[in-house]
Parts: sequence; C-alpha cells; structure tokens
Amino acid sequence: MLGEYPIKGRRAADISASIEAAVGAGELSPGQLLPPMRELAAALEVNPNTVAAAYRTLRERGVIETDGRRGSRVRAKPATTGREVIRVEVPEGVRDAAAGNPDTALLPPLAPAFAWAAAQGDREPVLYGHAPVEPELARLARAELDADGVPAGPVAVASGSLDAIERVLAAHLRPGDTVAVEDPGWGSLLDLVPALGLRTVPVGLDDEGPLPDDVRRALEAGARALIVTDRAQNPTGAAVSAARARALRSVLRAHPATLLVEDDHGHRIVDLPLHPLAGVTRHWAFVRSAAKAYGPDLRFAVLTGDDVTLDRVRGRQRLGPGWVSRIIQRAVLRLTADGAVDARAVAAAYGSRRDALIAALARRGVEARGRSGMNVWVPVPDETGAVARLLHAGWAVAPGARFRIASPPGIRITVSTLTQQETEVLAEAIASAVGSSPLRNYAG
Repeated sequence: MLGEYPIKGRRAADISASIEAAVGAGELSPGQLLPPMRELAAALEVNPNTVAAAYRTLRERGVIETDGRRGSRVRAKPATTGREVIRVEVPEGVRDAAAGNPDTALLPPLAPAFAWAAAQGDREPVLYGHAPVEPELARLARAELDADGVPAGPVAVASGSLDAIERVLAAHLRPGDTVAVEDPGWGSLLDLVPALGLRTVPVGLDDEGPLPDDVRRALEAGARALIVTDRAQNPTGAAVSAARARALRSVLRAHPATLLVEDDHGHRIVDLPLHPLAGVTRHWAFVRSAAKAYGPDLRFAVLTGDDVTLDRVRGRQRLGPGWVSRIIQRAVLRLTADGAVDARAVAAAYGSRRDALIAALARRGVEARGRSGMNVWVPVPDETGAVARLLHAGWAVAPGARFRIASPPGIRITVSTLTQQETEVLAEAIASAVGSSPLRNYAG
C-alpha cells in the first residue's frame, strides 16, 4: 500500500494488475491522479523502469492516460483498447485473407432450422422458470462429448466460446491471479484475461499443442489456470496430439488445483481426433462453439465441466442474461440432429486449401505452420513490413501482433476461401514480402 493509493507489487505486471483492480473496485476514481513514477518506485522499492512499464501497459489498455508534466491519472471512462485495433483495413480491390471467417459456402442454411425452432416455441413458449438448457440438446451434446472421451459432467450453454470462458474464469479467479495462455494465441482471449483483472503468462506451442515444459514452468511460478485449444488453434493451426495430451496430463496431475479450460472450437471442421485433458484437475471446463461450423452469428457454445464450476457458471448466468435463447438452442439442435454439416467434407476442404498454401510456400523456401483448421501461420523477420508489402501487392493478412505476447513475429493467413490459382499468387507474394525467392527447381 502507498498512502492513499491501494497499489502494490514488485513486478510491472503485478503493479498494473493492482492498479486496474483498484479502478474496477472503485478504490481509484475516474480522473484521480496517480503517484509520479519515481515516487511510486521508491515506495514499492522497485526500479522506476518497472513502474514505467506498468503505467505503459495501463495506457495501452485504456485504463489510465498521461498528460506530460501533469502526470498520469485514471481515465474518466476507463476502457480496454483491445487487440482488435491491430488489424488491417481492407481497401477496395484487395483480397481479404485476414478476417478469420469460415467459407460461407460451407455453412448450412439456417432458415429451415430457425423456422422449425420458432414453431416449437409457438407450441410450447419458454417462460421464466423453465429449464435454461433444451433437454434434447443437452442429451445430444453429452452423447457427443462422451464419444470424444470428455469426462462426465453437467451441460450448460453460453453465447459463444469467449462468453463461456469468461464465465468459467470469473467463477474461480480473482484480480491479480495468473492465467497461462498459448503464445501465439487467440487475440480476443488475450484481451479478455487482463480485462478481468487477471495476468497472463505465455506458454509456447508447436504443431502438437502447448509445450509441456512451458506449462510446467508457468504452473510452478503460480499460474492458477491454463487455457488450451484442442484443435484448429488460432492462429497456428496446432492440434493436441495423443502423445502431447499424455505429457500435459502428467504435468497437470502435479498441479491438481489448476483450473483447466479447453476450447474445442474446431469441432465439425477438423478431421483430427480429440485428445481431451479434462478431468485431470479438480476444476475444469470444456467448451465447444458453433461459430466455425454453423456460423459466427449464432453466438452459441456448449460447455461441460466439474459440478462446482458448472454450478457457479449457471448461477452467475441466472443473474445476468438468465439463459441463452431456447429458439437458438432448438435451431442448433435441429442442425446437429439433421447432420446439416458434413464434417468430413468441411475438414477436407479446409485441409486441402491449407496444405496447398503450405506446400506452395515450401517450394519458395518459406516456412509455414497449419496442422488443422482454416489458418496458416508464417513466421516473418519484419511483421510490419511484410503486412504492408502484401497489402501493396493486393493481399490483406492479419498482423501477428494481434496474437502474440512474447513469441516471434509472424502473419496469419485465413485460407478458408482461397482458390488453387489464388494460392500460387499469394505464395509468390508472401515469398517476395518476406525476402525469400523461388527454389531453383521450382516449376510452378
């Protein structure tokens, strides 16, 4: 504590988390002046550069603002800037390979499913006090989870995977707690964690998922939660293999108090088997969204987990939205029961486009990653330059800064709608943008 200021911590991340938590709790008021950096550093017995780094993080997140010699103060309307600002505006005539959207040609028509769902609602309206989850949807979802080896647990629904993950984290963690996250990882998740007053610790990954040694170090350093993408990891396309799952379970068994959150948004768009980690720790949650298979606008996800976690999530949900629209739930039920998505065909389509781009880049001497899903990750020496040069060449790609914490630079390319002809043109543009050239024997 520092006089009137509820600020503590020895590291920049701890200090920034302390200040943000105090703002959220009302202990620091909008417009309130913060102590000068040197004064705070002296009181906390840390290097002034540490405080400077903390203040810089808070400025970037929109929590505080700095006005030269007048010092730093809490923003009148604290806001989270978010990584969404790190995106490329797509001018007219430029091909968009940055947005991360599925191919609309592979999404099922929604009108018949919603017409059926609305008709059910007309016959049996859902009123206050009704069950929050459509019973038949819960049964079907649980049967699919059982078939994939996800441990038994109650079923809940949320408005998308990010909504589900936020509710799970809030059910167990408090401001200042640390969450281990994949790096590079999903930009929206990397924004969500600090927005909840939590700290992130990066965990590296390869094509088979998070690196066990990195996870071990994060948990031994005090991380209270771990978030893992099982398949179609965004942005790298990693998918947890059987061997990696065994290694990660071994690490987690030594840390049974860890809150484990698994995100399987790749369900129905990948052909790789699921190797869940759930059940190794006392508290866990497993989340499946409908965004990639049925369309992002559904805003729908199924989650299961241990009894305590799901009870807390459902209890807090009752105090907010109450429930996810049963019309949406019935529509998802109809889509699932009717087999509206041919998962094998969708996985094959995305897989062929992804593999084609990776192969075309390899022929030009460019390394790329993409084991599953609809994205390809390309490490680059100069991220900003590569994005700018590709934009000039007529291609918009996602800057790696949207997905990175401490990992090296890269760019993410969404291949969901690429044609074979476009693949070769894009590969050539990427090779030129990153400074590589065709291999001598290339005969494209």
